[in-house]
Amino acid sequence: MSARMEDYTPQGGAHGYYSRPGASATSTAIHTPTNRPSTPNDSLDRNPFTDGIESQGSRRSGGVGTPNPFASPDGSRPASSFGSSSALARFDERAQRYFHSRRVKPGEVEKPWMDKADPKEKWVTILPLIGIAIGLCISGFLVWDGIHSVVKHNYCLVLQDDFTNGLDTGVWTKEVQVGGFGNGEFEQTTGGDENVYIENGHLIIKPTLQDSKLMEQDNTINLLKDGTCTGTTYEQCVVATNMTTGNSSRVPPTKSGRLNTKKGATIKYGRVEVTAKLPEGDWLWPAIWMMPVEDKYGPWPKSGEIDIMESRGNNWTYGQGGNNIVSSALHWGPNPGDDAWYRTNVKRQALHTTYAAGFNTFGLEWSQKYLFTYVNSRLLQVLYTNFNEPLWKRGNFPAFAANGTKNDDTWSQTGRDQTPFDRNFYLILNVAVGGTNGWFEDGKSGKPWLDGSDAAKKDFWANRDQWYPTWTQPQMEISKVVMWQQCDGNEDDEL
Repeated sequence: MSARMEDYTPQGGAHGYYSRPGASATSTAIHTPTNRPSTPNDSLDRNPFTDGIESQGSRRSGGVGTPNPFASPDGSRPASSFGSSSALARFDERAQRYFHSRRVKPGEVEKPWMDKADPKEKWVTILPLIGIAIGLCISGFLVWDGIHSVVKHNYCLVLQDDFTNGLDTGVWTKEVQVGGFGNGEFEQTTGGDENVYIENGHLIIKPTLQDSKLMEQDNTINLLKDGTCTGTTYEQCVVATNMTTGNSSRVPPTKSGRLNTKKGATIKYGRVEVTAKLPEGDWLWPAIWMMPVEDKYGPWPKSGEIDIMESRGNNWTYGQGGNNIVSSALHWGPNPGDDAWYRTNVKRQALHTTYAAGFNTFGLEWSQKYLFTYVNSRLLQVLYTNFNEPLWKRGNFPAFAANGTKNDDTWSQTGRDQTPFDRNFYLILNVAVGGTNGWFEDGKSGKPWLDGSDAAKKDFWANRDQWYPTWTQPQMEISKVVMWQQCDGNEDDEL
């Protein structure tokens, strides 16, 4: 049977798909026409397609002469595919792709799901979850306790003024003085409409220049003579310019305004809110603050002072902070030299703006246990003071003042930690100009005067061509003032 198979030549050629690998090349050449382009090649080391391309697959699967088991039989292929360039290109593309076995031998693949789990591994997950749960519980409790521990006072309205009906003289008093208010300020506060007036439903406090004749010629401003002075001393009411005596005798180089609610609205514990736009201009000093109705514990600062807001009209380049910064402070101490304001003083900077660019609400909340100031929201606190120990103890004041007098403790006798901030206070609104108390630091940012100089007011006036052009918005504009009295009952009955 095998001999007959060797002699069998399929139609179209002597060496075809059924030829044995050991067939004679010579006999193949005799029976196979050589002039047919589609005649299969007789080389035994070619691929079973016999199209002239060596099969890399056949060599990998059995070496020379081994048929490619993945090749199609000749009979199933069209005759035109043998020797055609398209078939060559197509097969050549396939010939470059190697077949890689993906079979994995038994035992080479890990099967962790079949392993027996370590009982301790579960705690790696359980313990962190327990810690997170405990942390959430503690956080929740602290939030709950914080909310419930906040004292919610009852408040009674004392004053609400939006100035739509003008200035209520039953509440507001214009202070008229020339003495500098203890700070060596450079303004004369007036009682007319030049420096304090209502415009478009807003209260305006606007500084202006002094009459040049009063600065450069012998003149006297005597507020006692016309009966307008609100001060209590001669120096607060009378001032003169005496060109003969030199620099020390000058009237204030500017005029401005100052109002208070001493006559019509006071509180002991409660809240205050003043909505205002601050001034813009060098050496301006706007302030919203409170003073005690009476000096129960002694002269300033023994009876206290509450500064809700203070600022400067200089721009943001000013070294101590211009109208981009406001500060709050409490003044308290046995004498001016031992004022402990630095223990209760905080600044707050505006965010990408200034307090002169628009209206802001400057507020105070004050109780027996604490006092804090804020801007716009009670959450945006500036100064917070907790009355959890006597202020005399907190101040750690020396036994004697600089002048040798004894510092008497007049606060502890009340038995209240917040003394002297346990009396009625009234509100003050003003715009000061300059001063010699250090609010504007010597030698910084082109300050044109020295605090200790007798010529301070003269030097300030002489440099008005430098600072006056910066007064592009010198007024403080107030749109609303609200005062509430804490009225829970038993608000530290006065001794």
